[in-house]
Amino acid sequence: MENLTFLEKYKRDHTHPMNKFTHAIGIPMIVLSIPVVFWSWKWALALFVVGWIFQFIGHAFEGNPPSFFKNPIYLLVGPLWIVKRVAGFVTGKPLK
Repeated sequence: MENLTFLEKYKRDHTHPMNKFTHAIGIPMIVLSIPVVFWSWKWALALFVVGWIFQFIGHAFEGNPPSFFKNPIYLLVGPLWIVKRVAGFVTGKPLK
């Protein structure tokens, strides 16, 4: 059995370019929906639902279920993965 970190497993399960693209849009929408709920339930709900639609579309391209189906910790790993990808883009050091 492989001894991979959560982030390494997440990266392995998200290799299709369309899945990466939909996650780059969907995850920030979902995360943003959390504080927005304090100002507008309607906008928060729209961000949340549309963000999840993006997630599931990406996984249809990838051909696997969302990682959080295996372990809910991936609900936190996903945003970390996006932050690391953005940081890698900004610094020129891609996510390993």
